[in-house]
Amino acid sequence: MKKILTIISCAVLFALSSCTKQYVTPGTTNQTFYANVATTDWTLYTDNTGNKSYTAPIDIRALDPNFAQIGGIIVAISYDGGSTYEQLPEVYDNLSFSYTYNAGNVSLYAQSADGTTAIQPTMAIKVKIILVDSNG
Repeated sequence: MKKILTIISCAVLFALSSCTKQYVTPGTTNQTFYANVATTDWTLYTDNTGNKSYTAPIDIRALDPNFAQIGGIIVAISYDGGSTYEQLPEVYDNLSFSYTYNAGNVSLYAQSADGTTAIQPTMAIKVKIILVDSNG
């Protein structure tokens, strides 16, 4: 009886542990772009509610209308020429950075950390923009 119970237990255990493994190969369509934003590239911007910030547009031709709808974007900035990046949104030295994007363009924004004052960045910034593809 013990042998039969052991054999049945092993058979059940084997049946429950056999599963189909599925390997997912990541897509290779993600793209990375770099841009240098000088202090003179920033312009004063006022949104439709009257809030002010500084903005710097970056042209990204690979960001077509279809990608802008179904893909995603990661933006990071570096103050040391690309040795270290900080992902946006970010507050650095009481300066708040954020971004928006649409077809062909990524716009960086800078303002005070509390959002009340437009502050122009005083250092050159290296920007890394990663376009993350999606099967939408």
